[in-house]
Amino acid sequence: MNGKVLVAGLALFLLYTAVAEEMSLSQMASELRCQCISTHSKFIPPRNIQDVKLTQSGPHCQNVEIIATLKDGREVCLEPTAPWVKLIIKAILDKAEANSETKL
Repeated sequence: MNGKVLVAGLALFLLYTAVAEEMSLSQMASELRCQCISTHSKFIPPRNIQDVKLTQSGPHCQNVEIIATLKDGREVCLEPTAPWVKLIIKAILDKAEANSETKL
């Protein structure tokens, strides 16, 4: 009886380990590819944008990616070459630079 319990416990442990490993591999794979399939170039009023994430091109993706989180919770990939997107990114970078200068 103890042998069967031990085998069952070992089988559950191996199953748990395999599932946990698969989850971590799928998370890593999603980080090693482009996040944006398509981009949005139509103007979005800045008051509707909650957060902006800028990802430089690299081995994971050849494109610069700008992902805006809107106040309603949606995430939208922005077209980096759109004039209004360039203005928003410039304003964010200027603000970040000003904040870093005041901390020095």
